[in-house]
Amino acid sequence: MKRQVLFVQGGGESVHDDWDAKLVESLRSELGSNYEIRYPRMPNENDPSYAKWKATLQKELAALNDDAILVGHSIGGTMLINALAEQLPEREFGAIFLIAAPFVGEGGWQSDDWKPQRELGGRLPRGVPIYLYHGLADDTAPPSHAELFAHAIPHAHLCHLPDRDHQLNNDLSEIAAAIKSLEAVA
Repeated sequence: MKRQVLFVQGGGESVHDDWDAKLVESLRSELGSNYEIRYPRMPNENDPSYAKWKATLQKELAALNDDAILVGHSIGGTMLINALAEQLPEREFGAIFLIAAPFVGEGGWQSDDWKPQRELGGRLPRGVPIYLYHGLADDTAPPSHAELFAHAIPHAHLCHLPDRDHQLNNDLSEIAAAIKSLEAVA
């Protein structure tokens, strides 16, 4: 059976088709045929709503097998991690990857749409490795947001990538390598 990977897109006009599809293709190419990448279209990507995205995420998470890998890009990663902290899923996931995720809360972005989880790290599924990837040339979500996440989730692995933009230059080879390395320890 192929290992499932859920990729949650970022927000903005045509992000699903024109931007994040390139990230999914990079991940698919790097991971190979042993992985099934699920890439749902999130509702109203131009104006992401936490309530609507959370409802879609809950359906997607419920459809996954145990040990699936969760990957969230940009605001999709922010919404994913907060939805997981708000309501623990019934599944046991293999790992969580946040790519260029903006931090919502003190020191980061503010939102009228939802309140960030307090004690985020303690509210996440126990024993699930969490990886934070952020390009140092990101001019959309500042690299300091990855450090805010690392502070909020002390057990997370933080990886800054030099000369990489918000889309990590459409190269997810490091993330694919990290996903593959999970097989070695499983």
